Amino acid sequence: SWKGPEASGLAVFYRETYPRLFREVLPPILLAMAIFAVAALAGWAVTSHDPGFARLILGPAMMESIDRREMWTDSVVTLKPVAASGITTNNLTVAFTMFAAGITVIGTIWLTLLNGLLIGVVGAATWRAGMALALWSFVTPHGVLELPAIFIAAGAGLELARGLLFPGVLPRRDSLARAGGRASRLLMGTIPMLLVAGTIEGFFSPTKVPAAMKFALGGALFAALIAYLFGGGRRVGEG
Repeated sequence: SWKGPEASGLAVFYRETYPRLFREVLPPILLAMAIFAVAALAGWAVTSHDPGFARLILGPAMMESIDRREMWTDSVVTLKPVAASGITTNNLTVAFTMFAAGITVIGTIWLTLLNGLLIGVVGAATWRAGMALALWSFVTPHGVLELPAIFIAAGAGLELARGLLFPGVLPRRDSLARAGGRASRLLMGTIPMLLVAGTIEGFFSPTKVPAAMKFALGGALFAALIAYLFGGGRRVGEG
């Protein structure tokens, strides 16, 4: 069957090739994480100092929900299949946009900054409202996959930008083509992560399951992801 080799090739890609590629292209992924973290800390600091900033960034509807001490995610519970589908589509759109924006160089950095700022502002606003546990027990089960996927997608965008800006000894077109190949394969690996994250966010994260169970699932998924990315596909003698 013609499907056999294709499916086999895909299995090898995800089992062996992808984790090796991730480790090779780790620097731009770490840079994306650093940009996100700086923006998140800035968002938290500004919101802690000036609560009005949260209203400006999050909008009145979300702030009214926080003021009422209600999680805006409660509505997700009643629309689980629709929510899971919508969340996954949105997350994939964000990931692909972050990757594609790399061709503009500044685009990926800007989107990473915005996403980091947003989580910092939400974190500070919910903390002020005494909702920190509600927020982080919601975010953790899916966020341990969703956020690394976003960092990888942003890293792919930065790898694209690197190929464009710093071709080295290669002609710029060849440098961009080579970097684009690595970056697009890097992006491919985020798709399963975002599919699983979207399903968890639609069906599990907003439920009334005890916070301890949500954190336990998040911890287990994160440990599995780290083991896969840093241990998968290692050749004999690879450090």
